[in-house]
Amino acid sequence: MAGVQVMPAVGAVAAAEGSCRAAGQRRGRGVSSLFAGDWRRRPRRAACTARVRGRRQQQQQQGLAVVCNLGGTYDEGFEDIHVQLINVFTYKAVKTVLTQLYEMNPPSYRWLYNFVAVNKPTDGKVFLRALGKEKQELAERVMITRLHLYSKWIKKCDHAMMYERISDENLALMRERLMETVIWPTDDTNTEKIG
Repeated sequence: MAGVQVMPAVGAVAAAEGSCRAAGQRRGRGVSSLFAGDWRRRPRRAACTARVRGRRQQQQQQGLAVVCNLGGTYDEGFEDIHVQLINVFTYKAVKTVLTQLYEMNPPSYRWLYNFVAVNKPTDGKVFLRALGKEKQELAERVMITRLHLYSKWIKKCDHAMMYERISDENLALMRERLMETVIWPTDDTNTEKIG
């Protein structure tokens, strides 16, 4: 697991003095490759950081803590997933409203289409803020449609099926990787006489 470091939550963090010596970085120098024949020798940014915790944090949290700049800690929560879900439903709501406007109100469709071309609906909050400044009624329509789509999805979402899908995909990827790394013997090596 590249980029993940398990360290004691109390003792080793304070001893690191804010640097990432545990990952191989010395003061003023970057981490270089561990391979002997690496010709690049470019300094690399360490994937982990050691943070000095205050006394109050040290007293409250003892044991092991996983520290990783790539993915955070395991006890972080899933707020990023919630934001991504909201963004997906905003995108789907914009598509739905565009389809409705195409059939019922072509001038509003053209305006919203041009607005979407300039302001991408990938970040729902920013998109709806900008749309609300331009045309409040369309922003409200997108928000109501987004909420309606979410309520339909939550009724149809099968959590056991999603778990099964993720599990099956993980298994398929691991099997695929195993097939790539295994060296299969050929028939020539079995029939050859030695000696």
